[in-house]
Amino acid sequence: MAQQRMMHTAEAVRGLRRLRELGLTDPRRPVETVRTALEGRVFGPPATAVRRAARTWPDRPGVADERGELTYRELDEQSNALARGLQRLGVKPGTVVGVLARDHRGLLLTMVALGKLGARLALMNTGFAKPQFAQVCERENVKAVLHDSEFIGLLDALPPELPRVLTWVDDGTEIPSGATTLDALIAANARTPLPAPKKPGGFIILTSGTTGLPKGAPRERTGPLATVQMVDRIDFPQGGTMVIVSPIFHSTGFGTWLAGTAFGNKVVTARRFDAERTLRLIAEHRADMLVAVPTMLHRMVELDKTIRDKYDTSSLKGIVVAGSALSPELSVRTAEVFGPVLYNLYGSTECAVATVARPEDLAAAPGTAGRAPTTCEVALFDEDGLRIRAKNVKGRIFIRSGAPFKGYTDGRHKEIIDGYMSSGDVGHFDDSGLLFVDGRDDDMIVSGGENVFPQEVENLLLERQDIFDAAVVGVDDVEFGKRLRAFIVPEPGATLAPDEIKSYVKSNLARYKVPRDVFFLDDLPRNATGKLLRRVLVEYEPPA
Repeated sequence: MAQQRMMHTAEAVRGLRRLRELGLTDPRRPVETVRTALEGRVFGPPATAVRRAARTWPDRPGVADERGELTYRELDEQSNALARGLQRLGVKPGTVVGVLARDHRGLLLTMVALGKLGARLALMNTGFAKPQFAQVCERENVKAVLHDSEFIGLLDALPPELPRVLTWVDDGTEIPSGATTLDALIAANARTPLPAPKKPGGFIILTSGTTGLPKGAPRERTGPLATVQMVDRIDFPQGGTMVIVSPIFHSTGFGTWLAGTAFGNKVVTARRFDAERTLRLIAEHRADMLVAVPTMLHRMVELDKTIRDKYDTSSLKGIVVAGSALSPELSVRTAEVFGPVLYNLYGSTECAVATVARPEDLAAAPGTAGRAPTTCEVALFDEDGLRIRAKNVKGRIFIRSGAPFKGYTDGRHKEIIDGYMSSGDVGHFDDSGLLFVDGRDDDMIVSGGENVFPQEVENLLLERQDIFDAAVVGVDDVEFGKRLRAFIVPEPGATLAPDEIKSYVKSNLARYKVPRDVFFLDDLPRNATGKLLRRVLVEYEPPA
């Protein structure tokens, strides 16, 4: 135990040294370093990051959206005014505020304002149906809601007395009588600083909900060691420009926005993803970095070359993807289109960052999840809880993180072994020590007595030039217990047959990994963060 404590202390020292190397702490400005650390203990990450940026780079653009740009000073001052307006609506320290907004200035201003009040931020999924939204709001004890106008209909499920504020109003939208807008609150209140709250309200990021109602993963506060996880193995621009199309309500978008703000970057947001429009944003803003989910990146590299060639993306030095599995095929295609700039971030809402694959890792081993950053460690355990140290042996992935998770808001927790928390995934380390994620633990099926991870079959299918997207699931089978069923989205103009797909898999993998059924779809069901909704495919009713 003493040895373990010494090891963790040494890691913390390395982490702080890394922050100094990257310029996130500056020994030449000790007062600012101490001030930022103290503010982090009461304001929480969003407000602390923007306050520091406003002091350090007040006139740099902090965000660019469809309405233009705001400097860091403007983000700071407008969030002060918004916080005062929310106070008048009854938001107090500890009040849980649900936020249902796409990526734009309104979302960022809201997150910062709530931190300044010591209120609790609950980031809601923009893909919610009304029953899900109502259930999550009830479970998390939401007492006020800030939302985009497109979600007005969802709020019918909430008590009418709950305060609500419109964070964005679409053109042509009729605002309900008596509705309050974020802009009106900002215009009506002073922009001077507020007294600091006594303690941080914290924030709740929801899990993806691919297997049911999303769970709430709370964080009371995050320290500098949480920051080093994100920035240790990813070369973020400093004073540059980032385009974030990954939803900021989820952990990847949220974490990369915080890191980008810490480095004084302009963050370009998009309320809805469009592959060509994203290329246009990169070109127009001369962006240094793109943050996306693999599905988005896939759609970008699959654009016709004549479309891609219309936009100069040579400024890109990094593309960060996370949120769902990165296939080897997408690793290779991205390097062909954009060069060696891809970073694959593997983690979860609960575990934060686990590993990062840098461009050189992906060049050597396409699809790898990479290595753990400073203050993190990944271990494999078998079904009996015994540590697996051998290379190329599958095991359950467990993570020890510098940003520990203390349990879901519904009281449940992840399995923990020797201080390592389960990610819910299965994987292996190769001979070089690079991690590969082989699939979700609960995705594994037993067919005819053989263990099969659908992701292996999916990756093989995606290597074909005539397949745009693919998914494989297990369904009940009287003879085998479970059987594989493949769903394929062909490339435009491609003509495929089930027997052709089965023969292709049989030629490359073991017989028991060949799908018994093959269906062709126009698109695969995915949530807002790009994760495949496997349960929808499991319940799929083939046409008669």
